[in-house]
Amino acid sequence: MKASVIKLEEVNWKHLDSFEDRTVFQTREWVGFVAETQKAKPVIVELSEKGRVFGYFTGLTFTRFGVKTLGSSFPGWSTPYMGFNLVPGASRASALQAIERLAWENLKCLHMEVSDPYFSQAEGQELGFGLEFYSSYRTDLTRPETELFNSMDSACRRCVRKAEKSGVVIEEAHDNEFASEYYQQLKDVFAKQGLVPSYSLQRVKALVKHMEPTGRVLLLRARDPEGKCIASGIFPGFNQIAEFWGNASFRSSQILRPNEFIQWYVMRYWKQRGVRIYDWGGEGKYKEKYGCVPHRVPWFTKSRYRLLSRLRGEARKAFVAKQKFMGRFQRQNHEQGDDSLASSSQASGKPQER
Repeated sequence: MKASVIKLEEVNWKHLDSFEDRTVFQTREWVGFVAETQKAKPVIVELSEKGRVFGYFTGLTFTRFGVKTLGSSFPGWSTPYMGFNLVPGASRASALQAIERLAWENLKCLHMEVSDPYFSQAEGQELGFGLEFYSSYRTDLTRPETELFNSMDSACRRCVRKAEKSGVVIEEAHDNEFASEYYQQLKDVFAKQGLVPSYSLQRVKALVKHMEPTGRVLLLRARDPEGKCIASGIFPGFNQIAEFWGNASFRSSQILRPNEFIQWYVMRYWKQRGVRIYDWGGEGKYKEKYGCVPHRVPWFTKSRYRLLSRLRGEARKAFVAKQKFMGRFQRQNHEQGDDSLASSSQASGKPQER
């Protein structure tokens, strides 16, 4: 299979969006969001053989410390997978092999990573790629609403009913203030675990800027009976899959159970729009109460030189250590009376690097 880079101004985004295996993380706007926040260059590739086009690849290149990398996706991008869009029957292993040649020979990269929700483990391992996983949960939205609701555990169902009876209202957001509200609540998600957010408020603002006009992200607020915003969440989706990207809420209003009510709204919203799968955005045992099932997406990595693979692992350890240090630092400031946020809010979500 031959891999050919397409000039960005010549990419037929509408045609790419017509593929059945297309996800929100491959769309023009999401790629633009990643490019802006990661200072990366989009790479859209056509895959063909003997004059027949078999599909396309979406990724971005960037350079850090002199190492040029092709990511599709990459840790820290808040993007769980990108990968390929192929016609039925096309080999993802052959496509991956073509992209590897392109990465080394044409793009002059020294490292590459590819995560694709339709990969099998063998497709990368047989080509010598290192194997990791994006581990999450999934809910099958093709089931009837009554079945979706009854698949939650009894305590979770009671929480949804309580929120509704208490007068909690879910509101779809389309305004510029949303990102700041969400991020203020998010900070305590990490603080409770001795961490700080792995991304900035500017990243959330960039996501909203790029995605909100497309209709491919659901931004939600939960308001109490007095109209106060007590919870918020971000849920991108397109084609077959919707994603739990983030969720936060205030501690003083947890008794109203806004988070469970938000999740029930999200599942019905994307189901009504023909989405088949709700991906719960990573691990977290608390998610099991919603009746979802574990799911893993292969994440393949390879370096042109073995030393770079070891350096990547050390960089990941350094990132985690930095997060813990910053979390302890902020917690000490709070204990000295310098941080009023953590005492006034509690957020629930997924403090993980992706």
